[in-house]
Amino acid sequence: MKFVCPQSELNTHLSLVGRVVPSRPSKPVLSNVLVKVNEETQQVTLIGFDETMGMQTSFQATVEEPGELTLPAKLLESIIARLPAEDITIRETQEDAAVTITSSSGEYEVRGLSAEDYPNLPVIEEGQAAELSIEALLEGLKGALFATSADESKQVLTGVHLMAEPEVLEFAATDGHRLAVVRTSDESGRQDDTDAQMDVTVPAKALRDLERMLQTYTSAEPIALKFDRTQVIFELGEQRLTTRLLEGQYPNYRQLVPKQFERQVTLDRKLMMDALERIAVLADQKNNIVKLSLDPDQQSVAVSVEAQEVGSGREVVAAQITGDSLDIAFNVRYLLDGLKALGTTEVQLQCNSATSPSVIIPLGELQMTYLVMPVQIRS
Repeated sequence: MKFVCPQSELNTHLSLVGRVVPSRPSKPVLSNVLVKVNEETQQVTLIGFDETMGMQTSFQATVEEPGELTLPAKLLESIIARLPAEDITIRETQEDAAVTITSSSGEYEVRGLSAEDYPNLPVIEEGQAAELSIEALLEGLKGALFATSADESKQVLTGVHLMAEPEVLEFAATDGHRLAVVRTSDESGRQDDTDAQMDVTVPAKALRDLERMLQTYTSAEPIALKFDRTQVIFELGEQRLTTRLLEGQYPNYRQLVPKQFERQVTLDRKLMMDALERIAVLADQKNNIVKLSLDPDQQSVAVSVEAQEVGSGREVVAAQITGDSLDIAFNVRYLLDGLKALGTTEVQLQCNSATSPSVIIPLGELQMTYLVMPVQIRS
């Protein structure tokens, strides 16, 4: 194995696959990155795998000798990141499973392990396929990922549920206290070309890595998606992300959203976020609870917090309110998370009572529903 490539190129791709390399691998070879060098295509391929999630990425290089080898991912990434921004040479030495890295600053030798022991990434022989636009995927991920659960005991809730309908992809995430649902349409016209019936739950960790990959994806080509009952593979040009799907029945979240509401409150999203951010300074001292007081006579919402032994705060935000007055309390962090994800100038808070689910929707093109459970106010 011998190839020459820019330091920046190798560094970028190493940091990408390094994200899936486990810190406590089940076997030593999994702490390494698999390096495959192809003389015919003049490409270097890097693979990281933790037996649940795998990532593969390729880039062009000047390949003089082909070969395969696994090298310690963290060590290799640390060395390459600190080398000068210039062409570097990586050459396999006569010693078993070792390479020499050469740049103008000097020479380093790194020992690895044979590629023979590295497991193959999963492939999907018989499954379904679809094509999704980058815009639809990014929109859905931004609007849903934040609402996933971090509680591993509720494993199915640690992912985002994806459902496909003709020309529409629905993303849903809930942690039991709030629910985010985004419906995106694909203007490329190529989504779901094969009438794939998608109804899968993808781990949030994998989707966060996919989101990072999408943000650096420069092609206008749609993302290819292959899936079966246990795996899903996302293909972005020369990059591939594979992950095991989460098992278990995802909650029937659509039935959680009330069909009608007695009160509607239209607010400037930025003004409301700013007020909540300031009030949160006090709310964080206590239990993160903030009270919203709807005043239809004044057409305003009072945002307040009472943190005993610390202090209190109150701000008033102008609003368009239909329905009766109401005092309702929420976890301030849940409100802020939802408002940040909505992204439109105006939003509408819809609610019935102080104890029933409330919904925040954007006023604009984005089709998103954010449901949040209120907190009971102790009198």
